[in-house]
Amino acid sequence: MLEQTDSQLFLPFFADRKLFVQRHPGQISSDAGLLPIRQLDEQQRYSQRLAAGLVEDRHEPRHTRLEMLRQRLYGILADYEDCNDHDTLRDDPIFKLIADRLPEDDALASQPTLSRFENAVSIDTLWATLDFLTRTGLERLRAKHRGQLPDSLTLDLDATDDPTHGQQQLSLFHGYYEQHQYFPIAISEPTTRHVFYAALRPGAVHAAHGADDDLQFVVQRLRQARGDIGIHVRGDSGFGVPWMYNICEANRLTYSFGLAANKRLQALAQPLVDRAVAAYERTGEKQRLFTHFAYQAGSWGHRRTVIAKGECQAMGTNLRFVVTNLPVRSQADAERLYDDYIQRGSSEQRFDELKNGLRADRLSCHRFVANFWRLLLHTAAFNLLNWLRDDPRVPATLRAAQPATWRTRLIKVAATVVQSARRVVVAIAGQWPHWPSYHVVAVRTGALPGGP
Repeated sequence: MLEQTDSQLFLPFFADRKLFVQRHPGQISSDAGLLPIRQLDEQQRYSQRLAAGLVEDRHEPRHTRLEMLRQRLYGILADYEDCNDHDTLRDDPIFKLIADRLPEDDALASQPTLSRFENAVSIDTLWATLDFLTRTGLERLRAKHRGQLPDSLTLDLDATDDPTHGQQQLSLFHGYYEQHQYFPIAISEPTTRHVFYAALRPGAVHAAHGADDDLQFVVQRLRQARGDIGIHVRGDSGFGVPWMYNICEANRLTYSFGLAANKRLQALAQPLVDRAVAAYERTGEKQRLFTHFAYQAGSWGHRRTVIAKGECQAMGTNLRFVVTNLPVRSQADAERLYDDYIQRGSSEQRFDELKNGLRADRLSCHRFVANFWRLLLHTAAFNLLNWLRDDPRVPATLRAAQPATWRTRLIKVAATVVQSARRVVVAIAGQWPHWPSYHVVAVRTGALPGGP
């Protein structure tokens, strides 16, 4: 039925009929692809366990903490990174189903209610959520290794700048980035791509500020689950500082950290660079040479092994250093360990997916604790999506896909929702080309082909 409204659009390009576009007043959603993810959530009791660490808000009797958590968690996955969109989404039939309400039930929580929910979190809630991230990471590892934790694993540390544009608490000016910002840190595991730990930090701290305590938090829980598990730690030169070496050595961790160059290191590695330049001039082909040596900076308590990579190509020379406590007995060992170290670049991709794919940099609350909670909520949403993305039964194109691709190929699909006395039917367009992927993902998460 055509209704004259202020939001109605007339498009005159179609010659045979008048063409109007308007919003449909019925039960239609643009996010039906969230339903299979909600089914995975139910399988793992993911949001239920996450909500267990929250304190019930006695001032919101109409909306439970689990319901509001699911609004925010799935809103992040569907690219509604802020609370404002939920003033409209509170009547969305798919979001009602996700929150365990029927499409014709009362509306979900509004933006002011969700904002109070976010700002009511306590320090205890943050610790409980961090523990949840680590526990679900252990579950991911067991699932990947036939129910057992592996003999060894790698933890990647990474930090990123998060520009701020308001009056957020502890937003400070960082001279290197030349902006007011936060400076969050994350610890992730590369084979599952699970983020075990994320922490919000003031904007002007050192890149490794508090990283020793953060690492200790994760290591303690890994060792509680398996006392003899081998743990290797990787981080760029921002983490190549004495307190990180000390915490690793005190906890029997191996490590590979980038090491910032100085005149003394450059002098020790200059013969390597000279060899690379001479070989390039002789062959015209890129040269990549390695060496290793014992080195002790003035702030170090003892000597450590440093690997140097000297490179020469058409663009010039490149010299890089890595400090490690792994045994290095030859140039081949040095090259192998350096190549393993640079694989930590995948952790930068995880932060890219968090920031640009799931808008984890949208930390616009005034309270620092509320913004910390927002960061953890975005991280939990990332881990839930990644749990599904890492399954071998999911189509290969989705397993390697960014969160934005998951939206365009699975989450963002329009559907009509019809509620009757006995069932709810979600009808997706028959011409939608990504139905095969949707079907596979839904069956993977527990759907029953053909109905009950």
